Amino acid sequence: MTHSPVTPSVANPSAAPIGSFAGRHLGSDSEETVAMLADLGFDSMEELIATTVPASVRDTEPLTLTGLPVAMSEPEVVAHMRSLAAKNRVVTSMIGQGYYGTHTPAVIQRNVLENPAWYTAYTPYQPEISQGRLEVLLNFQTMVQDLTGLEMAGASLLDEATAAAEALTLCRRQSKSRAERFLVDSRCHPQVIAVVATRAEPLGIELDLIDPRTSEVNAADYFGALLAYPATDGTITDFAALTAALHEVGAVVAATTDLLACTMLTPPGEWGADIAVGSAQRFGVPMGAGGPHAGFMAVTDKLRRSLPGRLVGVSIDAAGRPALRLALQTREQHIRREKATSNICTAQVLLAVMAASYATYHGPEGLLAIAGRVAALTKTTADSLRNAGVEVATTEAFDTLWASVPGRADAVVAAALSDEINLRRIDADTVGLSVDETTSPAALALTLAAIAGVNEASAVEVLKAAVAGAGANTTGLIPAGLVRTTPFLTHPTFHSHRTETEMLRYLRRLADADLALDRSMIPLGSCTMKLNATTEMLPVTWPEFAELHPFAPADQLEGITELARNLEQWLVDICGYDAASIQPNAGSQGELAGLMAIRAYHQSRGDSARHVCLIPESAHGTNAASAVMAGMKVIVVGCDDEGNVDLDDLNAKVVEHASDLAALMITYPSTHGVFEEAISEICGAVHDAGGQVYLDGANLNAMVGLARPGRFGADVSHLNLHKTFCIPHGGGGPGVGPVVMREHLAPFRPATDQATNPAGETQRADRVGAISAAPLGSASILPISYAYIAMMGADGLTAASEGAILTANYVAKRLGDYFPVLYTGARGQVAHECILDLRPLTKASGITNEDVAKRLIDYGFHAPTMSFPVSGTLMVEPTESESKAELDRFCDAMVAIHAEIDQVVTGAWPADDNPLVNAPHPSEDLLVDEWTHPYSRELAAYPLPELRRNKYWVPVSRIDGGYGDRNLVCSCPPIEVLAEA
Repeated sequence: MTHSPVTPSVANPSAAPIGSFAGRHLGSDSEETVAMLADLGFDSMEELIATTVPASVRDTEPLTLTGLPVAMSEPEVVAHMRSLAAKNRVVTSMIGQGYYGTHTPAVIQRNVLENPAWYTAYTPYQPEISQGRLEVLLNFQTMVQDLTGLEMAGASLLDEATAAAEALTLCRRQSKSRAERFLVDSRCHPQVIAVVATRAEPLGIELDLIDPRTSEVNAADYFGALLAYPATDGTITDFAALTAALHEVGAVVAATTDLLACTMLTPPGEWGADIAVGSAQRFGVPMGAGGPHAGFMAVTDKLRRSLPGRLVGVSIDAAGRPALRLALQTREQHIRREKATSNICTAQVLLAVMAASYATYHGPEGLLAIAGRVAALTKTTADSLRNAGVEVATTEAFDTLWASVPGRADAVVAAALSDEINLRRIDADTVGLSVDETTSPAALALTLAAIAGVNEASAVEVLKAAVAGAGANTTGLIPAGLVRTTPFLTHPTFHSHRTETEMLRYLRRLADADLALDRSMIPLGSCTMKLNATTEMLPVTWPEFAELHPFAPADQLEGITELARNLEQWLVDICGYDAASIQPNAGSQGELAGLMAIRAYHQSRGDSARHVCLIPESAHGTNAASAVMAGMKVIVVGCDDEGNVDLDDLNAKVVEHASDLAALMITYPSTHGVFEEAISEICGAVHDAGGQVYLDGANLNAMVGLARPGRFGADVSHLNLHKTFCIPHGGGGPGVGPVVMREHLAPFRPATDQATNPAGETQRADRVGAISAAPLGSASILPISYAYIAMMGADGLTAASEGAILTANYVAKRLGDYFPVLYTGARGQVAHECILDLRPLTKASGITNEDVAKRLIDYGFHAPTMSFPVSGTLMVEPTESESKAELDRFCDAMVAIHAEIDQVVTGAWPADDNPLVNAPHPSEDLLVDEWTHPYSRELAAYPLPELRRNKYWVPVSRIDGGYGDRNLVCSCPPIEVLAEA
């Protein structure tokens, strides 16, 4: 393959060939770059970087990427991705184990999954510009609540296994039992058990892995339980009596469950479960070799304020209209430093949107038809196997059967595979099969032939007859006492969009309510929002990637595995480390994996006493939360007046904890947006005391090609592929948080499902266990970052970092006279983001950073990050993919807002009635007969002339968050409420 050259990272940016991918990714052309450099007083990019990045961390040699000599063009990378996809083998999957074939309705694939209005949106922390995705997330919560029979559901978690792990800790903190052990049903899916075990160990929680169907359970021994309903072998069990016994002693009961099965089964909430967890994958979200998929958790009403993750609630806006928001301050609901109980900081919003839209499109009748067909085929298959003399171990089931084939399992699996069908090999004597929405009678007939030698042709006719007879009243092998009798999805939303016309218009209306990157710059500090190029997105929906089961035989996953290993190596090259794991499916999970590796490393050396983790007070809350979850004690280190780590405080605490210091967690560039000069000195002090340095990679977008953490002192980092490496934020997820580390920590990477680690070495017995459900994590979106790196090449990636630093400093310079920049580096520059201090203006005018954030909506912008890491400020991160014109448009808006604040300071506008405190202004509030405000409607709607040509109209005015928390409603409200409004 031949590759096109990419722009070299030199002072002359005009070297980028016209039409190169890097030239299209970088927002400013050579003339704009020169102009911005001149405004900053620099003659070249090299001069800016030399002034900004400390020499002590700066790379002394250019970045090179293993196996990628030069950047690929867009057509070349598409062809290359096709060649990787061709190495995968897509067959009919009947493996089950929590992953199922599903039909993604084309209207949802095209208008959600492939639509930048949905996939480039940010987390809905600014609810006024997020009403569309908040509405669908409310649908998701309602769907999960209805199907599980519980009162409250969250807006998605990372996957089923991590949701089960969250249930473990929720049970522990809510249980009234004094018992120390937790019961785990041995018939939960293996990956669920593995992740729960990983989470339990550092917290000192003892797990009892038993089968409560066949073993006597002494309820008093447990503070909680995780029960499988249905089980991994398909078995459906009535746990009402066991649950009652556990409740009697104060224990909390969680259940893993399946949403499609719950359309026909008595929901777990009805037999007493306090918590239900699972995956919404089979609701229209492809298997994708393991993810991303929307995990879910539903709880009883008494647990609502302990629910981990995000919760969408109904509130009202300033005019009394119903409006949606994240409830109970779920942005940091459980991220409370050393008091944290969960490190969840993201969700799977894009996938939750798909799953909720799937339920909306099909409605309850459609879901019951799909479920009835599955149940009918499962029963007929079981009957056919028994009639052929095969022992079917599963007697009561919805979609899964385990069959006994003494000594023949390998032969049966091979025979099925010869007919392009994957069965699940349980052991040498047992095989499993799972029926799903996509299973055809012909495929099942071939499966019967492989297992029992049943005549294929006759089997097809029998199975077709089963399908024809399936309906809403079909109960299959579901025990009579566990057949669902309660209705679900009764809200009009799930009955109003059955035609494609209606569904298309519904999705368009929702998208139009939101503000995403397809409309304007999203200048968020700490959460890089950059171009997610269309070419990068193309492979995600290719069947060769989308239709892979994560536990398919390794030779069927060769393409995605090669892609993942190449990507891991590139990340190692970029960061200067020695090894990587792509498994963590969020940045928070990457943090946990890295800290667990440090803990395992210390223990392997007999240093079990090392349990203290030093964390600067400026750090993101997930740092402390992850440390607590890894069994560490958090000690906070102060920062000086310049926003840097206070070296005196750090050194004092290093000395104090020399015998028990496990790690320092530090973000670089700092959370305050500067390159700290003393980072190598800091790392050296920690190492001298026997500790390890965890460098949070959230701000890597300022370092790629310029500095490598593994070379200037760090031992391990997690990276945010949804920040630096272009995986879209998806409205609040998915994310990917791979962990990269030095050689001595490499043996402690998260375990895979194989006996060897990715590099081929045998896994250690003391290695860190599974961090997420699938070995490759969110594998189906890894092609995005892979394509980005391949098309940018080493030089393009370096130019991107330079561009990010340039744009941040340009914005800081343009706005510094109006809003002081709180922190700069030793030579007056910021890194890739800057903190604008609004506190002096607030003191003079009463106008807060929230007022400015809401007024920016009228100007067509998403707000910068509010109040983090410093209360009363705005943190701005422009990224390299925004043009100078867009940067100037944002700066013009901020300057105009400053002028509006001056009007309040001078008394021209009252402090309680001005365009800032009344912002944002929806059209409904402007189109009134009487206008009583001291400013004009024109100023409210069109504060800059260009907005007359391109105006985003916010659907609601400012939302009353307190009202929503006091009157918590977290499912679709009755239609009468909306009608009255």
